[in-house]
Amino acid sequence: MQTLLDVILPVFLVIGFGYVAVWRGLFPVSGIDGVMRFTQNFAIPCLLFQAIAGLDLSASFDPTLLLSFYAGAAICFALGMTGARLIFRRDWEDCVAIGFCCLFSNSVLLGLPISERAYGADALTGNFAIIAFHSPFCYGLGITVMEVVRNRGQSPGQLAKSVGRAMFRNALVIGILAGFAVNVTGLPIPGVVDDALSLIVRAALPAALFALGGVLIQYKPEGDMKAIGMVCGIALLVHPALVWLFGSALSLPQDFFRSAVLTSAMAPGFNAYIFANMYGRARRVAATSVLLATALSVFSVWFWLSVLG
Repeated sequence: MQTLLDVILPVFLVIGFGYVAVWRGLFPVSGIDGVMRFTQNFAIPCLLFQAIAGLDLSASFDPTLLLSFYAGAAICFALGMTGARLIFRRDWEDCVAIGFCCLFSNSVLLGLPISERAYGADALTGNFAIIAFHSPFCYGLGITVMEVVRNRGQSPGQLAKSVGRAMFRNALVIGILAGFAVNVTGLPIPGVVDDALSLIVRAALPAALFALGGVLIQYKPEGDMKAIGMVCGIALLVHPALVWLFGSALSLPQDFFRSAVLTSAMAPGFNAYIFANMYGRARRVAATSVLLATALSVFSVWFWLSVLG
């Protein structure tokens, strides 16, 4: 339990700084919007580019690992969308944003440090394999479905054009694709450029968390707690349970099995709010789900660690 607190408490403190700063009038709401744009359009794309460009994909790629994790993630996306539509009567655009919250686990900020402290640095190969495909898969699925529901009634050609335009105008997707291009081709990144990227990357997560705190004060959870509870239940319990079933059926090696289950047990990542903010949909549900699920993950991750042994 202390290990989880050591990892999660600093995250909450940064979020709390942002919340208090806006609440007490020490930082303007317009400033929070600017910080959000900086993280969404510049810092986090640089982080994803640098991380993917440096990964050893050949050493960490395992089809059964990816199938176990992403089959569970896709099912949770569908469950979140369906629940938001049938139970809470949200419109389809809101449903996609809520489904994305059930899809996107916090694989980096929480998944890596918890897995490393639980099983050691040598057991992180599976985590890195999941992370390499995490944003491309989740954003690809989320953007495609969102563009389909936003542009329903269009011809297939127009719909494909809308999806492609949304995908390739998204700074996060561009950063991911550029990282894969550098990784696959082996193109060297000049040292000066890499140092400049590192400066921006170091600001990405703290700035994003600070902005999330400022955002939370704008989106109160009145009327949305049932939807938020559904997101937390799917993200923290259903997703790891599905990955456990799939991983057992596919006889995943122990290290990969632990990596897949623990990563899937993480709370929704900050990208869940970025996606909702990108489309202006279900932002209150997304922001509060990230915060509440992160708090609850102290207990849920402890449960999955005890089960994994």
